[in-house]
Amino acid sequence: MGGAGSKPSPREARSRAAVPGHDRVAILSALAATTGLAWLYLVRTAGGMTGAMAEAPMDMLRIRGWEFADFLLVFLMWAIMMVGMMVPSAIPMTLVYAAVVRKAVRQGTVVPPTLVFVSGYVAMWTLFSVAATLAQWGVDRAALLSPMLVTTSPAIGAGLLIAAGAYQLTPFKQACLRRCRSPAHFISGHWRHGASGAFRMGVEHGAYCLGCCWLLMGLLFVGGVMNLLWIVAIAVFVLVEKIVPHPTLPARIGGGAMIVTGLALLVTLL
Repeated sequence: MGGAGSKPSPREARSRAAVPGHDRVAILSALAATTGLAWLYLVRTAGGMTGAMAEAPMDMLRIRGWEFADFLLVFLMWAIMMVGMMVPSAIPMTLVYAAVVRKAVRQGTVVPPTLVFVSGYVAMWTLFSVAATLAQWGVDRAALLSPMLVTTSPAIGAGLLIAAGAYQLTPFKQACLRRCRSPAHFISGHWRHGASGAFRMGVEHGAYCLGCCWLLMGLLFVGGVMNLLWIVAIAVFVLVEKIVPHPTLPARIGGGAMIVTGLALLVTLL
């Protein structure tokens, strides 16, 4: 870290990316456990919804007004879903931050633990979950959402596909993706001191990831918010964008496929 409290350069951050074996195991185990618990919740929730639909008479599946408990449960569902989908894609950045922390400890410098950084990242996606909950409430109130949380409007579905596909090709998307894919440069350019600084770094990293993926999350209303295969497909696509050698390739291919699918869906409505 140069001197005590100084921010690391990209070269220094890269050189520290090799976290000691026991630290790496501990960090990866914690992230894997967190992700696993999130997916366990999603699997149980999706199974419960499917069972309830199979047993309930149709008049019980009609749209009803939301109460505070409904908002809370839907928000919880979105927040946990975002943890399950997005925490794995943050592993490279988390390991680089952990390496900087480890190096600082050896030099006698106090740097907030990795948990603080990860908490900031999760906080950004939790904030997104509030917006997603409000979006679901709006679509539900307009009677455009099925009991399995799929939009019943083909036009809305087509519009989401085309919008998400077009966004994949924008410079803003690519700029956010470059920052998500460059942990060392991010740590160097956004380094801040203290616990609040580490938390803010996590929030900023989450903001770049959100800039990459927010419209992709909107596609959950196309395939089903509780469709586990659809959730996995989007999560894998997000991860692939961040780890493949040529990041523009999946973005362009995926974006093109979304646009074509959306246009084809629109044609069927004519």
